[in-house]
Amino acid sequence: MTTTGFVIATIIKILVVLGVFSALAGFGTYIERKVLAFMQRRLGPMHVGPYGVLQVLADGIKLFTKEDIVPQNSVKPIFMIAPIIGAATAFIALAAVPLLPEFTIFGVTVHPIIADINVGVLFVLGVMASGLFAPLLAGMASANKWGLLGAARTAIQLLSYEVVTGLSILAPLMLVGSLSLIDINNYQAGGFTDWIVWQQPVAFVLFLIAGFAETNRTPFDLLEHEAEIVSGYATEYSGMRWGMFFIGEYANMITLAFLASLIFLGGFNDWGFIPGGLAIILKVSFLFFFFLWTRAAWPHVRPDQLMWLCWKVLMPIAVINVVVTGIVLMM
Repeated sequence: MTTTGFVIATIIKILVVLGVFSALAGFGTYIERKVLAFMQRRLGPMHVGPYGVLQVLADGIKLFTKEDIVPQNSVKPIFMIAPIIGAATAFIALAAVPLLPEFTIFGVTVHPIIADINVGVLFVLGVMASGLFAPLLAGMASANKWGLLGAARTAIQLLSYEVVTGLSILAPLMLVGSLSLIDINNYQAGGFTDWIVWQQPVAFVLFLIAGFAETNRTPFDLLEHEAEIVSGYATEYSGMRWGMFFIGEYANMITLAFLASLIFLGGFNDWGFIPGGLAIILKVSFLFFFFLWTRAAWPHVRPDQLMWLCWKVLMPIAVINVVVTGIVLMM
């Protein structure tokens, strides 16, 4: 492929990923409301469109037309740029994620990944980690005590669980011997029994638990715990600035589901009679549903309980898992 063709193909991929995943993030809010309603014996959105499916469009119109208020005493440049950081990092992280297996359309072979880099795992985790600056800066710049408290919780929660996330995937990376997500996917090409989750069940559980904290999902949604701190770092935000935080949150949930599927659950390899493209869509859909299911089933935890779980339970288990994996590989 020529340089011009490569650039054009990359731009098209970027636009497709932005469009598709923005729509999926918005539609995820509808799915969440429907799932929670079903589990709580309610109907959820029903009035806008068939089965309320156009509620997403109504919410989008509301956010775009709602008044954008900037507090008088806030640090205005930082206050305005924080939501952009949250949404941007969520989508940038997708650049190194192989979303589907290769396919051919109109005689052209398409590689469904924007940037196939050999340190894809580090890139995705690094970009997602930098997203913590969004709620941190938002809370600190808001000139609001609840926002500041949400920012403080951002620092302790996200920084702590970043360590657990890194340690949890270290053992699978030791097995594969590569940081490329495509190499990790190919390592599991032998079928269902080759999935890394069977060799590393502890790492998989640790990764999922840390993922809930990383994406600010119940029971670890302490950054904006309405029962305690109004809306935390987002207290002073309205309109589309508020919406960008939550587009980023849902995009991060989808990214995390892709990572878990690629690293632990066989990725986009064929799954019996199910082709690889459909297989990874089913895996990601189930993991996304699992996020919603947990919100309906589990209560919030206190900040001290969250830190106790991280440093006194998950961290030692993750370190022991890495050491045991290293010993097994040496033997």
